[in-house]
Amino acid sequence: MCLDLLWGQKLYQPLRFVLVLRGDQTSILVSTDLTLAGPEIISLYGYRFKIECTFREMKQVIGAFGYRFWSKSMPKLKRYLRKTESHPLEQVKNEQDQKRIRQTLEAIEGFVMCSCIATGLIQMVALTFSARTPGLFSRYLRTPSKAIVSEATVAVYLRRSIFRMVAQHPDLPITEIIRSKQEKTTNNVDLLAS
Repeated sequence: MCLDLLWGQKLYQPLRFVLVLRGDQTSILVSTDLTLAGPEIISLYGYRFKIECTFREMKQVIGAFGYRFWSKSMPKLKRYLRKTESHPLEQVKNEQDQKRIRQTLEAIEGFVMCSCIATGLIQMVALTFSARTPGLFSRYLRTPSKAIVSEATVAVYLRRSIFRMVAQHPDLPITEIIRSKQEKTTNNVDLLAS
């Protein structure tokens, strides 16, 4: 059951309240988008958990938000600014410093974007190969799933076996790229990854 209520049209921000009754559970959802109907708000709220789970996996499994990009040109940011104070980034007038700051922000965005791609690839591997090779994804789990393994399990498996897989398939494009980079930097055979 869904009860839709519009409230506060003369306040700062009108709100739409949705009362959700499901069995003996009651929830109240609030939206500032007045164009959405009650069932749409409930559906969109359901996506919240998928997004939060994805962020958790990106943070804990991939390390997506552990970037260490910084520039000496970036000013020290203050947590709280007075109303009369200008933002520290507005105080940077040197064009070269502004360029360095933009490059730093682009590096951060690129790192996070690559982490998003890596998360998606790990999810695809988990969905595609869980049923084919269940023995390969062996790792201690308090509540193991027989259907689909987690992103963390796939990441552990890849960390343990990626170098062996690359060594067994020297014709892979990624193997050729790695070898070409190694041969350009050093001629010492002992340092080449096998």
